[in-house]
Amino acid sequence: MAIELEDVEDFICCGFPMKPTDRRSFNLMAAYNLALAEEKNLNICTLCSSCTSALTEAAHLISRDADLKKQLNEQLSKVGLCYEGGVRVRHFARLLYEEIAPDDVKTLIRRDLGELRIGVHYGCHYLKPSEIYDDFDDVENPRSIDFLVALTGARVIDYPGKKRCCGGPVLPVDEKVAMSVAKEKLDELLQAGADALCVVCPFCSVMYDGNQRSIESEWGTVYNLPVLYLPQILGLAMGLDENELGLKMNVVKTRDLLSRLGITPK
Repeated sequence: MAIELEDVEDFICCGFPMKPTDRRSFNLMAAYNLALAEEKNLNICTLCSSCTSALTEAAHLISRDADLKKQLNEQLSKVGLCYEGGVRVRHFARLLYEEIAPDDVKTLIRRDLGELRIGVHYGCHYLKPSEIYDDFDDVENPRSIDFLVALTGARVIDYPGKKRCCGGPVLPVDEKVAMSVAKEKLDELLQAGADALCVVCPFCSVMYDGNQRSIESEWGTVYNLPVLYLPQILGLAMGLDENELGLKMNVVKTRDLLSRLGITPK
């Protein structure tokens, strides 16, 4: 199956940051994006677990609450929009898992990642709450991202805290606690012999990649564990170079990782 992606220029923030403090604004921002997609007869593909959660939850609530739907559409009418329902929201990883045949992915593989041991971090919002995601994966034993990473030939490793939060939601309130939560997972990955960590959420990447040096400094340890988005891992296997994959933007450098794959960093 071919998937065609179309940019919607008027999309705004999904509303997730507003959820804890202003539920009304959260629902309205999400509904605005859903209405834009519906206007163009599109479903939505997201690259962030929090965006997935926000838009999916709003669509779920609107489909079950006629009063909420009416209130939101009264506001949306001021900008010429209306949301009737039916837009499907799926994370990029889920879309690949459900719509692309494994053999089709394998035909694109140009570089075997069999030298790598990769840990997968699912995070909180990729699968939860499960009822709004149609239980597409098992929240107690998730496998969808493991499956996609394994298509590259890489060895997906298990570790004790695989299902644990990255600590990011606590960061604005208690930085030390947030960092210690992230540290626990980094410790476990180091003990499990991981060469890299796979994530599917930018906020999780902030905790494990962006803050890894700060964690090392605070606790006097060294991880040097590259943190890669799923598309970066798939892209490596497909033969894309480091510039195409944006690897130079990663905080924890990937030079050693690339060398293990026989790639000379530019």
